[in-house]
Amino acid sequence: MNKVITKALITSAVSAAVIAGSVQAASITAVSWGGAYTKSQVEAYHKPWAAATGNTIVSEDYSGGLAEVKAQVEAGNVTWNLVDVELSDAVRGCDEGLFESIDASILPDGADGSSAADDFLPGTVTDCAVGLIVWSTIVAYDGSKMSGVATMADFFDTAKFPGKRGLRKGPKPNLEMALMADGVPAKYVYALLNTDAGIQMAFDKLDTIRDSVIWWEAGAQPPQLLADGEVAMTTAYNGRIFNAVAAEGKPFEIMWDGQVWDLDLWVIPKGAPNMAETLDFIKFSTGTQALADQASWISYGPVRKSSAALVGSYHNQPDLDMAGHMPTAPENFGNALQNNFEFWADNQDQLNERFNAWLAK
Repeated sequence: MNKVITKALITSAVSAAVIAGSVQAASITAVSWGGAYTKSQVEAYHKPWAAATGNTIVSEDYSGGLAEVKAQVEAGNVTWNLVDVELSDAVRGCDEGLFESIDASILPDGADGSSAADDFLPGTVTDCAVGLIVWSTIVAYDGSKMSGVATMADFFDTAKFPGKRGLRKGPKPNLEMALMADGVPAKYVYALLNTDAGIQMAFDKLDTIRDSVIWWEAGAQPPQLLADGEVAMTTAYNGRIFNAVAAEGKPFEIMWDGQVWDLDLWVIPKGAPNMAETLDFIKFSTGTQALADQASWISYGPVRKSSAALVGSYHNQPDLDMAGHMPTAPENFGNALQNNFEFWADNQDQLNERFNAWLAK
């Protein structure tokens, strides 16, 4: 009898161990831009997915670009599972073999029954990337200290609007904004930038404010520069300024003229571990509800059409409707320019070198 009981107990223990091993929780690392944006992802994606699966997500921040991904892939030591990248980097990294391909057929249908192929906005799903948000680089200023800022030309006019200017340290999207400030309509900007004369024109315009610029690199810096009074105006990511206003009560205003809008997407570095869990997280985080939930935390537009109807008010302020704060709101989109990913995929290195040389003069 004891032998039978002992054998049964051993069998049960082995079975439990096998089952436990088969459902052992995994950990994946998601890399993004930090601050209010990463918080929106943590609340809308990370926490619900972890609760549903028992897996864990390690969140890390970076400052964009492909250098860190390339270093991991070339060293054969990939520790990142997912990276949130801009569209130009998604295309370029895929072309260079830095990212895993993603089968679009795994993506769930929209909550309204539409197929994923119809539900995602055009151009937001590529061979190696799945879209998340539409975001924008805008001009922001402190409304308690300044008024009447209406055009991109005003940003470059330090006589009419005195004070320092904040700019992201790099050629993108400063070249585009410089041309619009010089009177070039948004629809003609890239045609002009595809010429030597157009590039020179943009750098000449940047020369007019160069001595007044404070350069920033991380998205959290522009709101802080404004709050500290270090700049009178700054370019910034629209969601960071919205967060400073809605969550922190800052008196900041957004000037939408000449906004340069872009997409952010998930990519998987080549050779990333835990692929099954990584793909499952992509499916979850790019579903209708998750994208709508993120938009209740920060004013970036979901890339799924079916998410729009589910976007409501700011997460802790029921009377703050998010719709009018999105880059794509009709009243914000009059002279908007979509970042041309093909132009930057082809010219990023060359223009980075020229920008750095200009900065060093």
